[in-house]
Amino acid sequence: MDLSGKKIAILVDTLYQEMEVWYPLFRFQEAGATVVTIGAKAGETYGSKLGYPCKAQLSYDEAKSADFDGVVVPGGYAPDHIRRHAKANQFVADLNAQGKLVASICHGPWVLCSAHGMLKGRKATSFFAIKDDVINAGANWVDAEVVVDGNLVTSRKPEDLPAFCKAAIQVMASVAV
Repeated sequence: MDLSGKKIAILVDTLYQEMEVWYPLFRFQEAGATVVTIGAKAGETYGSKLGYPCKAQLSYDEAKSADFDGVVVPGGYAPDHIRRHAKANQFVADLNAQGKLVASICHGPWVLCSAHGMLKGRKATSFFAIKDDVINAGANWVDAEVVVDGNLVTSRKPEDLPAFCKAAIQVMASVAV
Protein backbone atom coordinates (compact mmCIF):
# COMPACT_ATOMS: atom_id res chain seq x y z
CA MET A 1 0.00 0.00 0.00
CA ASP A 2 1.40 3.37 -1.00
CA LEU A 3 1.33 6.09 1.65
CA SER A 4 3.40 8.58 -0.32
CA GLY A 5 2.44 12.11 0.68
CA LYS A 6 1.02 10.96 4.03
CA LYS A 7 2.51 11.99 7.37
CA ILE A 8 2.19 10.06 10.62
CA ALA A 9 3.16 10.93 14.18
CA ILE A 10 4.53 8.41 16.66
CA LEU A 11 4.31 9.57 20.27
CA VAL A 12 7.34 8.80 22.45
CA ASP A 13 8.27 9.14 26.08
CA THR A 14 10.43 7.39 28.62
CA LEU A 15 10.03 3.63 29.04
CA TYR A 16 8.30 3.04 25.69
CA GLN A 17 8.09 -0.53 24.36
CA GLU A 18 10.82 -0.81 21.71
CA MET A 19 8.99 -2.89 19.13
CA GLU A 20 5.84 -0.79 19.41
CA VAL A 21 7.72 2.32 18.28
CA TRP A 22 10.27 0.94 15.83
CA TYR A 23 8.21 -1.72 14.03
CA PRO A 24 5.44 0.76 13.05
CA LEU A 25 8.03 3.46 12.31
CA PHE A 26 9.79 1.24 9.77
CA ARG A 27 6.57 -0.22 8.33
CA PHE A 28 5.09 3.25 7.69
CA GLN A 29 8.39 4.40 6.16
CA GLU A 30 8.42 1.33 3.90
CA ALA A 31 4.89 2.24 2.78
CA GLY A 32 6.13 5.72 1.80
CA ALA A 33 4.80 7.80 4.69
CA THR A 34 6.79 10.52 6.42
CA VAL A 35 7.17 9.53 10.08
CA VAL A 36 7.67 12.13 12.80
CA THR A 37 8.38 11.29 16.44
CA ILE A 38 6.70 13.61 18.94
CA GLY A 39 7.39 13.96 22.66
CA ALA A 40 7.14 16.48 25.47
CA LYS A 41 10.35 18.21 24.32
CA ALA A 42 11.66 18.46 20.76
CA GLY A 43 15.21 17.16 20.53
CA GLU A 44 14.86 15.16 23.76
CA THR A 45 16.04 11.55 23.63
CA TYR A 46 13.72 9.11 25.40
CA GLY A 47 14.90 5.71 26.54
CA SER A 48 12.82 2.59 26.03
CA LYS A 49 12.16 -0.03 28.69
CA LEU A 50 15.51 -1.55 27.67
CA GLY A 51 17.23 1.82 27.23
CA TYR A 52 17.02 2.01 23.42
CA PRO A 53 17.00 5.72 22.47
CA CYS A 54 14.40 7.55 20.41
CA LYS A 55 14.70 11.27 19.76
CA ALA A 56 11.54 13.39 19.57
CA GLN A 57 11.59 15.51 16.43
CA LEU A 58 8.72 17.74 17.57
CA SER A 59 7.13 18.70 20.87
CA TYR A 60 3.43 18.57 21.68
CA ASP A 61 3.50 22.38 21.60
CA GLU A 62 4.73 22.32 17.99
CA ALA A 63 2.63 19.45 16.64
CA LYS A 64 -0.53 20.46 14.79
CA SER A 65 -3.11 17.81 13.93
CA ALA A 66 -3.79 19.51 10.58
CA ASP A 67 -0.23 18.62 9.53
CA PHE A 68 -0.70 14.87 10.10
CA ASP A 69 -2.74 12.03 8.62
CA GLY A 70 -2.53 9.86 11.71
CA VAL A 71 -0.85 8.93 14.97
CA VAL A 72 0.56 5.78 16.57
CA VAL A 73 0.48 5.58 20.35
CA PRO A 74 2.84 2.80 21.48
CA GLY A 75 2.78 0.89 24.72
CA GLY A 76 5.20 0.20 27.50
CA TYR A 77 5.04 2.65 30.39
CA ALA A 78 5.34 5.67 28.07
CA PRO A 79 1.57 6.17 27.74
CA ASP A 80 1.34 6.91 31.46
CA HIS A 81 3.83 9.75 30.88
CA ILE A 82 2.33 10.89 27.56
CA ARG A 83 -1.20 11.26 28.95
CA ARG A 84 0.06 13.72 31.58
CA HIS A 85 0.46 16.31 28.80
CA ALA A 86 -2.83 18.00 27.93
CA LYS A 87 -1.53 18.91 24.47
CA ALA A 88 -0.70 15.28 23.71
CA ASN A 89 -4.25 14.24 24.66
CA GLN A 90 -5.66 17.10 22.59
CA PHE A 91 -3.50 16.18 19.59
CA VAL A 92 -4.88 12.61 19.62
CA ALA A 93 -8.46 13.83 20.19
CA ASP A 94 -8.16 16.31 17.31
CA LEU A 95 -6.87 13.67 14.89
CA ASN A 96 -9.74 11.43 15.92
CA ALA A 97 -12.31 14.23 15.47
CA GLN A 98 -10.90 14.85 11.98
CA GLY A 99 -11.43 11.17 11.11
CA LYS A 100 -7.71 10.54 10.76
CA LEU A 101 -5.94 7.35 11.83
CA VAL A 102 -5.54 6.82 15.57
CA ALA A 103 -3.61 3.58 16.13
CA SER A 104 -2.74 2.39 19.61
CA ILE A 105 -1.24 -0.82 20.96
CA CYS A 106 -0.71 -2.50 24.32
CA HIS A 107 -0.80 0.18 27.09
CA GLY A 108 -1.15 2.92 24.44
CA PRO A 109 -4.94 3.14 24.90
CA TRP A 110 -4.24 4.82 28.25
CA VAL A 111 -3.70 7.95 26.15
CA LEU A 112 -7.00 7.31 24.33
CA CYS A 113 -8.71 7.10 27.73
CA SER A 114 -7.49 10.65 28.38
CA ALA A 115 -8.24 11.99 24.89
CA HIS A 116 -11.51 13.74 25.69
CA GLY A 117 -13.98 10.87 25.48
CA MET A 118 -12.84 9.47 22.14
CA LEU A 119 -13.41 5.86 23.28
CA LYS A 120 -17.09 6.33 24.22
CA GLY A 121 -19.14 3.84 22.23
CA ARG A 122 -16.12 2.58 20.29
CA LYS A 123 -14.91 -0.98 19.90
CA ALA A 124 -11.28 -1.35 21.07
CA THR A 125 -8.71 -3.67 22.60
CA SER A 126 -5.58 -3.22 24.69
CA PHE A 127 -3.19 -5.10 26.93
CA PHE A 128 -5.42 -7.03 29.34
CA ALA A 129 -4.08 -5.19 32.41
CA ILE A 130 -5.72 -1.92 31.30
CA LYS A 131 -8.98 -3.50 30.12
CA ASP A 132 -10.90 -1.86 33.01
CA ASP A 133 -9.49 1.58 32.13
CA VAL A 134 -10.56 1.19 28.49
CA ILE A 135 -14.04 0.00 29.52
CA ASN A 136 -14.37 2.82 32.06
CA ALA A 137 -13.52 5.27 29.27
CA GLY A 138 -16.62 4.01 27.47
CA ALA A 139 -15.23 1.46 25.01
CA ASN A 140 -16.61 -1.95 24.15
CA TRP A 141 -13.42 -3.93 24.95
CA VAL A 142 -12.72 -6.99 22.80
CA ASP A 143 -9.91 -9.53 23.24
CA ALA A 144 -8.63 -9.65 19.64
CA GLU A 145 -5.34 -9.36 17.77
CA VAL A 146 -6.49 -6.17 16.09
CA VAL A 147 -9.72 -4.19 16.32
CA VAL A 148 -10.69 -1.64 13.69
CA ASP A 149 -13.53 0.78 14.44
CA GLY A 150 -13.60 3.38 11.69
CA ASN A 151 -10.39 5.41 12.00
CA LEU A 152 -9.43 3.69 15.29
CA VAL A 153 -7.03 0.72 15.23
CA THR A 154 -6.06 -1.03 18.48
CA SER A 155 -4.07 -4.13 19.40
CA ARG A 156 -3.07 -5.96 22.57
CA LYS A 157 0.67 -6.73 22.60
CA PRO A 158 3.90 -6.84 20.57
CA GLU A 159 2.98 -10.19 19.02
CA ASP A 160 0.03 -8.41 17.37
CA LEU A 161 2.27 -5.91 15.54
CA PRO A 162 2.02 -7.50 12.06
CA ALA A 163 -1.80 -7.36 12.10
CA PHE A 164 -1.74 -3.95 13.83
CA CYS A 165 0.53 -2.34 11.24
CA LYS A 166 -1.29 -3.93 8.31
CA ALA A 167 -4.65 -2.62 9.56
CA ALA A 168 -3.26 0.83 10.46
CA ILE A 169 -1.67 1.23 7.02
CA GLN A 170 -4.93 0.17 5.33
CA VAL A 171 -6.96 2.65 7.39
CA MET A 172 -4.51 5.48 6.73
CA ALA A 173 -4.51 4.71 2.98
CA SER A 174 -8.30 4.80 2.86
CA VAL A 175 -8.77 8.08 4.76
CA ALA A 176 -9.12 11.03 2.41
CA VAL A 177 -7.68 14.15 3.98
